[in-house]
Amino acid sequence: MAQEYASCDLCDAHKSDFSGDFRVLPPVFRDFGGVKKFAGPVVTVRCFEDNTLVKAAVDSVGYIETAEGRVAKVLVVDGGASLRKALLGGNLGAAAARNGWAGVVIDGCVRDTAELAQQVVGIRALAAIPMPTEKRNQGQADVAVQIQGVWVRPGDWLYADEDGIVVSDKALV
Repeated sequence: MAQEYASCDLCDAHKSDFSGDFRVLPPVFRDFGGVKKFAGPVVTVRCFEDNTLVKAAVDSVGYIETAEGRVAKVLVVDGGASLRKALLGGNLGAAAARNGWAGVVIDGCVRDTAELAQQVVGIRALAAIPMPTEKRNQGQADVAVQIQGVWVRPGDWLYADEDGIVVSDKALV
């Protein structure tokens, strides 16, 4: 179920919304996936240098069936902005694509960037680093997270394109 939008147009339409229902993530995210523009309802994970829950998420079905058709979800990962270990690499990027996720936004790092660029999924993160995480089975799923100071909640809608990333408490298109 593809819908057209531009983050600039969404910002134009909501520039006077000070309710907190419409938010813009800071322009610190780099593009690593094979899909440049993606949107969908948000699923969240909070973890720090442990990607156990990221793996569990991307290994699960990345879409929901609705009366209007299939809607791909977006995984938002609060990695504590760590620049020391990668929370997503080639294998997990391939799993996200295979399982139908629209995208993954990580407040942290990725690795295997050449592999990620080949995947049919949107991937945004702060940076790339070759160091993997340790598996400690720590973290939380489906909780409100702060990404670069902006609150993102499960069920919010995220829209990403070449100009940026916006989040809303409801579908906008």
